[in-house]
Amino acid sequence: MGDVVTVPERYGIGPIKVTAIAGGEVEMVAPLTGSGYSVSGCSGGGGVSSEGSGGVGLSCGEGPAATINGAMSLKVVEIRDAAAVLRIAPVA
Repeated sequence: MGDVVTVPERYGIGPIKVTAIAGGEVEMVAPLTGSGYSVSGCSGGGGVSSEGSGGVGLSCGEGPAATINGAMSLKVVEIRDAAAVLRIAPVA
């Protein structure tokens, strides 16, 4: 936990930080770098100010990939105890 993954700016979020792994889910937070935010495929919440700042929290379990901002695919491939394997890629 505490690992940080830097993602390309075009995804609209800043570095993703893993804050917890428990109950079959990976909890993450990330600052927003754009003026909007959307997620489908895992639980996500957060807010955006008019200046495009703010942050988001995500909670994702193993399974199908989530889509972030229609640009980034985030998949929890495997969870083992206090470790998780994440796959981040552009949306095809």
